[in-house]
Amino acid sequence: MGLFDDLSRFLENRLEEFLRNNPHLELEALLEQLREQEEGTLKLIADLQLQEKRSQEEILSTAQEIQRWHIRIQKAKNAGREDLATAAGEREAALLREGNQRWGHMQGLKERINQSQELLRKIQQRRQEVQAKAAQAQTARAKAQTQQRFETSGWSNQTSSYSSSFDDLEEKFRSWETQDELEQMKRNLGK
Repeated sequence: MGLFDDLSRFLENRLEEFLRNNPHLELEALLEQLREQEEGTLKLIADLQLQEKRSQEEILSTAQEIQRWHIRIQKAKNAGREDLATAAGEREAALLREGNQRWGHMQGLKERINQSQELLRKIQQRRQEVQAKAAQAQTARAKAQTQQRFETSGWSNQTSSYSSSFDDLEEKFRSWETQDELEQMKRNLGK
């Protein structure tokens, strides 16, 4: 068991070190994590909104039932049937309690939707910030690579221009040395 813990710690340390040495990859990993959080939050909001819609339908149905029983109470009282009016009143009271509970549940759902939307807004804002940092890092990396290529090509260009000027100089010296040797031969022949 200790070996696996050691190996796990070692791999985590290597990963952290790798990400520190490659900050653009760390930003990409963070972006992916934020995308997943955003997707999860969007799914949660959609689920909560569906629950809210069902809750509203249940409340409407309960309100219609309450109205129906209220009318029955009046009918029973008008007909002199207090026994039915009392039972209908109890049913109406139970439906009112149920409606109040459903209303409270719906209000809780609305609050959770608002909180989730606020969380989504923060996640999206954070993702934009990280995307901006990633773009800056990308630009900086590209600039560094361009600079490195420029410096590398600068050295090779300097070498080639040095080599070509060296070849020109070599040619001049050979020509001068050949001319000098001819002059020497002429003098030697003239003696």
